[in-house]
Parts: sequence; structure tokens; C-alpha cells
Amino acid sequence: MAGYVLAHGYCFGCGALFSFNPVHVPSIGVHGVREPVCRACVERVNPQRITNGLAPIEPHPEAYEPCSEIELHYD
Repeated sequence: MAGYVLAHGYCFGCGALFSFNPVHVPSIGVHGVREPVCRACVERVNPQRITNGLAPIEPHPEAYEPCSEIELHYD
């Protein structure tokens, strides 16, 4: 029987504490470390991305939901 995982961390964009799926959450690379980004920040930056000719960030449908522990990769 598998359990579920819901990570908690601070958004790189706004600093808010939020819950997310550690496998699918949008993130940004900072000094070689992937930092999570909350839904509100994704929605806030997408209009500017589009204006700048970039594709909007489209979070995975499960980005802010729990994931099965089976999805986690232990290397």
C-alpha cells in the first residue's frame, strides 16, 4: 500500500509558504537548486511572459496536489 506526499515550502517568487507536489510543481533554477513557484506567482508572471514573446508557464494539473510516494525517485 502506497502513501501520499505533499511538500511544503516557500515560493521563490513571493516567499509565501505553500503546499505542492514535489514531482510536478513549477520551479526555477537558482544557483543550481530548483526552487518551487506558487500558483499565484505563475498567474502573475504569465502575462509578462506572453508580452515578452515567451510561452506561458502551464503547471501540471497535479502541481499543487499530493502525489503517490511511488512517483518519488530515490537516487
